[in-house]
Amino acid sequence: MKFGVGQTVERKEDQRFLTGTGRYLDDIRLPNQAHAAFVRSPHASALIGGIDVAEAKAAPGVLAVFTAADLDADGVPAIPCMAEIPVKEGTTQKMPPRPVLEGRHARNVGVPVAMVVAETAAQARDAAELVAVDWEPQPAVTDMRAAMQPGAPVLWPDDAPDNVAFEWVDGDQAATEAAFARADRVVTLELVNNRLVVNSMEPRGSIGHYDATEGTWTLYNSSQGAHMNKDMLLGTLLNGVDPEKVRVLCPDVGGGFGMKIFLYPETVATLWASKQVGRPVKWVNDRSDSFLSDSHARDHITTVSAALDKDCKVIGLKAETLANMGGYLCNFGPYIPTVAGKGMHIGVYDIPAAFIHVTGVFTHTVPTDAYRGAGRPEAAYMVERLMDKVGRETGLGPAEIRRRNFVKSSQMPYASVLGLTYDSGDFQRNLNDALKDADWDGFAARKAQSAAHGKLRGIGLAYYIEVCGGAPSVPALLRFEADDSVTAIITTQSNGQGHETAYSQIIADRLGVPFEKVNVRQGDTSWMKTGSFTGGSRSVPVGGVSAQMASDAIIEKGKEIAADLLEAAPADIEFHEGRYAIAGTDRSTDIFAVSKAWRERHAGGDDSLLSAFAEFAPDAATFPNGCHICELEVDPDSGQVEILRYTIVDDFGKVINPSLLTGQVHGGVGQGVGQALFEGVVYSDDGQLVTGSFMDYGMPRADYSPMISFRWNEIPCTTNPLGIKGCGEAGAIGAPPAVLNGILDAVIGEGVTRVDMPATPLSLWRALQAAKVPQAAE
Repeated sequence: MKFGVGQTVERKEDQRFLTGTGRYLDDIRLPNQAHAAFVRSPHASALIGGIDVAEAKAAPGVLAVFTAADLDADGVPAIPCMAEIPVKEGTTQKMPPRPVLEGRHARNVGVPVAMVVAETAAQARDAAELVAVDWEPQPAVTDMRAAMQPGAPVLWPDDAPDNVAFEWVDGDQAATEAAFARADRVVTLELVNNRLVVNSMEPRGSIGHYDATEGTWTLYNSSQGAHMNKDMLLGTLLNGVDPEKVRVLCPDVGGGFGMKIFLYPETVATLWASKQVGRPVKWVNDRSDSFLSDSHARDHITTVSAALDKDCKVIGLKAETLANMGGYLCNFGPYIPTVAGKGMHIGVYDIPAAFIHVTGVFTHTVPTDAYRGAGRPEAAYMVERLMDKVGRETGLGPAEIRRRNFVKSSQMPYASVLGLTYDSGDFQRNLNDALKDADWDGFAARKAQSAAHGKLRGIGLAYYIEVCGGAPSVPALLRFEADDSVTAIITTQSNGQGHETAYSQIIADRLGVPFEKVNVRQGDTSWMKTGSFTGGSRSVPVGGVSAQMASDAIIEKGKEIAADLLEAAPADIEFHEGRYAIAGTDRSTDIFAVSKAWRERHAGGDDSLLSAFAEFAPDAATFPNGCHICELEVDPDSGQVEILRYTIVDDFGKVINPSLLTGQVHGGVGQGVGQALFEGVVYSDDGQLVTGSFMDYGMPRADYSPMISFRWNEIPCTTNPLGIKGCGEAGAIGAPPAVLNGILDAVIGEGVTRVDMPATPLSLWRALQAAKVPQAAE
């Protein structure tokens, strides 16, 4: 079928995006709308002695100025951390409050302490500068190891006097220690997973509107899930409010990457303020404040070790990770370095014993939470950097050490020692294909050519796997309209992935209707009582199955009508490519005729349109996986890295749209290269954000994005009916270890033994210079 599953189809949503007719948050202007701006802490740690708002209130256009005292007087609750995790035995999880506006002690630069509402955005910003805060600066700590030392500044004395938010473990410690005790060799690696600012193309924003006449609350939000936002609001600010009185809308969303899932202080404050001033209140973040107020990501320090037997089989793995939570806990912060990546710390390897220990640490920094991959990139980076070091120290090299330790395809389904069951996959095949595509065997000659030109050439290999496409469920509703179009309401939220196209292909393929007849609707809680969100590469693997199930339900509902039209028994009716037919005959009618007859039969009733609802709740996740190979050059005189060849062979199960798939992988690689080479948050000792703008924070540019050789092997998963494994995060998972392994391969011959992200030209140049200095004799 034209434009069906498996075919390359141009994204239908791009017509409005490329012509400037999309509808983003800042395009929305409600009648009588006011504007908000926030006063933020300039200190990483400071007590708040008092806040004088008199001058700000008198400024032109100002409608109101609010502080924590106003919210407290109205009973506005703190924003909860929703990530209660199973902690290490004998310990507790510390979950201190995160006020909407801080009124006592600001614990990182950027914390909102006051809100100004004015006629215009400019007036609100001008008046915000007039708010006078009596700050009492306190000592700050941004380094996790320093934060855990005796005498360090304590962020939450009553809740976490040692600055430890939680301890989490996974695996069998006794079995792992036994494996290390009998090992023939132990290889240990320390590495840093650098802190990132998400930097979505469209900044966060929200419009709150309380209608006093109707008693209704409406929130427009640049978010990854309207229903999740609604559920969070009903559990906090709007606790006790009739859910029917609350509506959340998400228009077009310009990037999210996990950061836009959450409920932020500004969103709650904007909605609450609307009731206070009797008008809609709009707030849109600027880029500078985004650096200070959007959740940050990653920021781990890990020490990981592998125990090997005489045949270089890894018989045990153990890891200790410090994970920076920031000054407050974001909605799912503790979940990300723990449960989100659970089971991924042994990757694609048949390792019989493992033990993982993660300690969450409070520091005077912006809170951290999910970012593309959310815990799985951190796990993959750890194990793939370790496997490269094992291959180097044993002399087997990066490919052979992986071959010896892979889970074999004959072992599928494979129950890992960390509790996950890989249902399908052929890691050996993907590795071999990638090595061939990358001309691995020809690398030595190319390295010699680079050396002749004074360049250091390296090649890096990484094999990732991730767990995604699992719970929770995603509801879907399909209906045939009177104009013979098909409306599909699906409660995920596209923020650039191409959902409208992918869902349309699945529905068109199943119902046999033209692709252009399917209209996908997302982002309005009034369309469906319950819903989901976008995250974890689960929209199509879960939402797509719901759409297929709803399509099947419509087909079944239509058989009775088709039987009447064809004067046959329903049991004799078959459906194929949009047509109902009497089995064994050429008598048939199409689904649009059936839809029309349905409307005529049910005219005026609640069920006047042929429709169906479905909700797929997966019993298990999916496990996309693949091999990345990065070949690059390092200029020893400048430390500059140039990626010359980039090769990927992936397994995403059944592919819905090759073009969408390729775009997702390319974009993910771009972000992964960004983390590997450019991006990295830097704080000063007193907690100031040094990299607070694009002047200081490195972002990947088009001229640094590699040309990518990309293909895939379709090995359908068995955990969802479509056989899809999910692809949205894969590129960002595989790229960082591949790039860093390639860089170390290039420079290790010069005496450099450690390279961390971001491998900037300056950091590489310094490492190369330091390696030239003879080490003093002990």
